[in-house]
Amino acid sequence: MKNFTKLSLLMAAMLFGAQAFAAGVGYIDYVKIQENYPLAQSAIKEIDAKALEIQQFMVDKEKQYKALDTPLKKQNFEETTAKELQLKEEALMKLKNQKEELVYSRIKEAANKVLVEQHLDAIVDFRVIFVGGVDVSDLVIQKLKAAK
Repeated sequence: MKNFTKLSLLMAAMLFGAQAFAAGVGYIDYVKIQENYPLAQSAIKEIDAKALEIQQFMVDKEKQYKALDTPLKKQNFEETTAKELQLKEEALMKLKNQKEELVYSRIKEAANKVLVEQHLDAIVDFRVIFVGGVDVSDLVIQKLKAAK
């Protein structure tokens, strides 16, 4: 009988422990988080500014091209402009990738903190949840804003 009581207590503890750790799945709306994260917004503005610089560069080069009078000058101008444009576009893509990686890593860090604090099993994107789960987008946004 003594062993049965111990076994019953052990089973009850295991059952209670399993329930205590079965917290569930959280989900986030990544776009909502980006829209409410100042670092993401400043990154978008910086990328947009660089893209506008490239557009202005092309407008200026088009004006210069029209002012050229010989086919040879135009050909040389096209070649140098193409090289300059390629370098500017590569720099823009590099900046965009760096900013996206920075924003993503910060959001992931904040989501990991929320995962631990809320005792969740996982956090996924809201588009993979059909029914259930807990929206933790606002908690992630709070963590990001607090981490300034």
